[in-house]
Amino acid sequence: MNRRILAIVVALALAIGGGALVIMYARNADARAIAEASPTPVWVAQQPVPAGTTLKDAQRTGLIAQTAVSAKAVPVGALQEINADNNALLATSDIPAGEYLLAARFGTTPAGTKAIEVPTGMLAVSVALTDPARVGKFVTPGSHIALFQTYKIKDLRDTPEAKILNENDVSGTSLLLPDVLVIAMGDAPLAGQAAAAPVEGQPATAAGASGGYLVTVAVKPTDAAILIHGINRRTLYAGLRGSDVKIDPSTEVTDLQLRDAVTGQ
Repeated sequence: MNRRILAIVVALALAIGGGALVIMYARNADARAIAEASPTPVWVAQQPVPAGTTLKDAQRTGLIAQTAVSAKAVPVGALQEINADNNALLATSDIPAGEYLLAARFGTTPAGTKAIEVPTGMLAVSVALTDPARVGKFVTPGSHIALFQTYKIKDLRDTPEAKILNENDVSGTSLLLPDVLVIAMGDAPLAGQAAAAPVEGQPATAAGASGGYLVTVAVKPTDAAILIHGINRRTLYAGLRGSDVKIDPSTEVTDLQLRDAVTGQ
């Protein structure tokens, strides 16, 4: 009888112990599943990130964005945080859109020498602008700018009014191109930062043959002809676009309008 009771006690103990082990295993499995599925922050390239672009500028211009994935899906070496310790690091090579950012892809020096990268279907055109006309040093590769043109107004009609207008040397300013992408500044293509201001003796390729500073933009082939004509025949001035800015393409200001604004007539 004692043996039978002992066997029953042992069996109960084993059953209880086994049940406890099953419960512990299930809880651990649930904990592991929760840990694997828990959202973990990572950074993803929303647009191609050119070699030489700093993390700070890539974030500022919207080239990259933070998202969350399950811990199990986080790539090895994924960049999870951008802060003061790493935001000055440069992309050492081009990063395609849709790729997770890996810490190993960023360093202090880009790999090799990178020429300008012209977007598919676009043309690169360089325009020489003065410091004020290029918004000082605030325009960088990746910026979007609007280009305005200033010109002498000439009336081709053979009328007394046209003759008076032409003889008074009236000038006007209007929008040339509302939104163009800057892909290089001076000799610093795709650097993600403003290049140093030209100094005395600097080559014309950086300072511009006309003494201005070269700003290289990507434009559609149809807009290239417009821009090149404007470069050769007009005085150009750039405006750095802000978010959601709207520019009326028909806006034109002339000397006569400014005179009326001053005199109130």
